[in-house]
Amino acid sequence: MTSVRAVLTWTALAVATAVPIGAAAASPLLAWRAPVYIAAGFAGVAGLALLLIQPLLIGGYLPGPSAERARRLHPWVGGLLVAAVVLHVAGLWITSPQDVVDVLLFQSPTPFSVWGVIGMWAVFAAALLAALRRRLRLRPRVWRITHAFLAVVIVVGSAAHAMLVEGTMETISKAALCGLVLLATTKVIADLRIWPKRSAVR
Repeated sequence: MTSVRAVLTWTALAVATAVPIGAAAASPLLAWRAPVYIAAGFAGVAGLALLLIQPLLIGGYLPGPSAERARRLHPWVGGLLVAAVVLHVAGLWITSPQDVVDVLLFQSPTPFSVWGVIGMWAVFAAALLAALRRRLRLRPRVWRITHAFLAVVIVVGSAAHAMLVEGTMETISKAALCGLVLLATTKVIADLRIWPKRSAVR
């Protein structure tokens, strides 16, 4: 029974991440895009897929690796997420530098750009906080709440960005992936009881 559950879990994860990527690869819009732009777009899709894996690791929901090993993998996947974001932005910069400048300065007229920048800076902030955690000597409770808050900003910003962009990603598979990312993040925050209770705060 356990092996069957493990196979189903990993199969579901593979489908949830591979289908949106495959649908994007089959998009007819790629025929009119430069290779650098295509690479930047797929870096963004990969980043969205990594956002689904992150809460599954930290929550210990994936069968196979122990909870301790899964948590050790969490920062490595976070590093891949940072790399995906950098590649995504760098590729767009190469193809259209002025548009990227407008986005970074919150001067772009497109709503999806605002959400993308918010998510991007939250990714960088979470990675920097993780790298400096020992030097800052943050209390475990403060660390968990701050990291969880940044994770929520990342997930909401990235999901809104992806849903508002009318690009190579197929709508239904994209919406399903964004929904799973939101659900997984919500579940791990609820299960780990990161937010303090009102009674405790009082």
